[in-house]
Amino acid sequence: MTDTAMKLGAVQAYIDGFAAGDAGAISALFADDATVEDPVGTGLKSGRAAIHEFYVGAMVTGAKLKMLGEPRCAGDIVAFPFAVKLEWQGQKSTIEIIDTFKFNAAGKIIEMKAYWGPENMKSA
Repeated sequence: MTDTAMKLGAVQAYIDGFAAGDAGAISALFADDATVEDPVGTGLKSGRAAIHEFYVGAMVTGAKLKMLGEPRCAGDIVAFPFAVKLEWQGQKSTIEIIDTFKFNAAGKIIEMKAYWGPENMKSA
């Protein structure tokens, strides 16, 4: 498997994990010492246990992801645009996001960053 295929597979597994409501499948994509910053500018979630807890919370919203374009691979990073549909503060909403995953040599995500702000959130 090429590095590109591995990165694209991780993106698909991430999307599939949300479709299945499986926080465990998503957190398994991450290295033990990984970090998640979602959205960028907020506090880091550090370590697989904290990351798993973060995704458990995301699953409560009923979040489902839909790709909005092709992932872009460069070096050890993949960036991909998507929309997340969820229930936010009692209202159906859509957020358009760009995520980046940075990978280690073992193919695990060591850093995830989500780029979005209030201007990217809309009522569904």
